[in-house]
Amino acid sequence: MTNETVIKDVFRWSHLNNRKFEVQIAEAFRYLRESGIEPILIKGWAAARFYPSTVPRYFSDIDLTVSPTDYKAANALLESGAKKKIIVDLHKGVRHLDTLPWNDLFENSHLVDIDGVGIRILRPEDHLRILCVHWLGDGGANKDRLWDIYYAVSNRPESFDWDRCLNTVSDRRKNWITLTIGLAHKYLDLYIDDLPFAAEAKIFPLWLIPALEYEWNSGVPLMSLHVCLSDRRMLWKQIKKRIPPNPVQATIDVEGEFDEKNRLIYQAGSIIKRTLPSIKRIFNVFEPKK
Repeated sequence: MTNETVIKDVFRWSHLNNRKFEVQIAEAFRYLRESGIEPILIKGWAAARFYPSTVPRYFSDIDLTVSPTDYKAANALLESGAKKKIIVDLHKGVRHLDTLPWNDLFENSHLVDIDGVGIRILRPEDHLRILCVHWLGDGGANKDRLWDIYYAVSNRPESFDWDRCLNTVSDRRKNWITLTIGLAHKYLDLYIDDLPFAAEAKIFPLWLIPALEYEWNSGVPLMSLHVCLSDRRMLWKQIKKRIPPNPVQATIDVEGEFDEKNRLIYQAGSIIKRTLPSIKRIFNVFEPKK
């Protein structure tokens, strides 16, 4: 098999996979709207829109967010027998990913078309913030996902409003966004010299680059402990990976400052924040199925 054939197969697979999810996205929107629920699509397909047609962007589920008041009803609908085949990761609002009120995000969202169905997505400025915080919240572990930020910035519309993107959140979160864009510049050669914060984005805390590169070279992706219970070796690897916690992820967990030199207090806070939910998920594995 030639390299050209492999490349063609990758593109063909990516196209088929994305098309499968487009059908499911349209179906999910129709289904929720029938019950008066209006979701917003984030990440995944919404990020892939900014990729060139020659660059595949694989995704494995559909990230939908709904108003916190609609979450319970939306979750019940999507878990019903008729719609279980739609692979949806449903979010109650945008959780930790952004601090703007739901109504503000919704009123600034807009519709794009899939198969004649209006798909609601965030305005580019809001979605870029969410992509950055999501990437950092995963500890920056997936280097390839920096391409989401790369293309969101390089292919942003002419009307893109940096004031809306950066100055509607706290200075702390503003720094998170400029930092992530700076990392896309450092590692992916994103052109940022035309941005108002270019100089700032090229300066990183001394601890950050070694921490990211250590994570990328670790060869052990973070997994939920409850999915490793049947594999003792993997479970032990995952426990060791958490001691100490990823400092990037810990900073986001506790709404921290990247310029703070000491990560220990953030890492301790992250352990406290994550331990109870992890224990609950483990116990749920052993609960008898109804």
